Amino acid sequence: MEGASNGGMLYHEVQESKLCAVHCVNTVLQGPFFSEFDLAALASDLDRKERQMMMPQGAAGGGDFLSQESHNVSLDGDFSIQVLEKALEVFDLLVIPLNSPVAEPAQIDPELENAFICHLQDHWFCIRKVNGEWYNFDSLYAAPQHLSKFYLSAYLDSLKGFGWSIFLVRGNFPREFPISSSEAPSGYGQWLSPEDAERIIKSCNTTQPPPQRIDQTDQTLSDMEDEDLKAAIAASLMDTTVTPQASEAATSQAKNETSEAATEAATSQAKKETSEAATSQAKNETSEAATSQAEKETR
Repeated sequence: MEGASNGGMLYHEVQESKLCAVHCVNTVLQGPFFSEFDLAALASDLDRKERQMMMPQGAAGGGDFLSQESHNVSLDGDFSIQVLEKALEVFDLLVIPLNSPVAEPAQIDPELENAFICHLQDHWFCIRKVNGEWYNFDSLYAAPQHLSKFYLSAYLDSLKGFGWSIFLVRGNFPREFPISSSEAPSGYGQWLSPEDAERIIKSCNTTQPPPQRIDQTDQTLSDMEDEDLKAAIAASLMDTTVTPQASEAATSQAKNETSEAATEAATSQAKKETSEAATSQAKNETSEAATSQAEKETR
């Protein structure tokens, strides 16, 4: 079944912070179905299950794994392919590496498929067929970029040549999303007609070869947003089940910090008392010297 129609509109999300994985999932689904917190919850669930699987191996086999941070989401918002797979599984969609044997027909004739996910370094984007036409929904672009059926194959080959990992998405894609819904979890998207998308692409002149590196422009301006995102994702990943090792480490750290604070306070107090004592002693000696001098002069 072909993808979402949504009255002929295209759903696109422009890059926000480092949430390209969220944008990728939503443009595959053609609607704002997931937020970064939804994906963080999926990542946390995956982490918990992975730790449970490693537990029986004991400290020797699973200790290193258990002591590390999340394997499925970084604090700056980059998610693993496993998280994207879990999100799309909610809609009975299957994610398949394009270089696997089962995806061989897509390698030969990609235009017969409906969606591809592309990944390099920490950037994700999707190439999607909507209403019979192919579009590049890269969130680094201001609008979806139309791809001809002929160019689709060449573009995928070019991506592979630059080292991108490509995944095929198969299944029954959702056909409609209530565009007027005020309860959409993601607030980064916009609905565009194909004509508006083409006009925006032309005005921005964003047609370009497959990116080899992630654009770092305006990084400074997004630093504060990234810090807020890190805090929010860290809060989402907090698990109510804390391992004894983690609890002991946290307690030890708290004790160390408390001890250091107490030592610093005691040192400061000692310095203050020493200074006051020295000042008082100096005053007494000065006073005694003045009194003795006065007595001599009187005599």
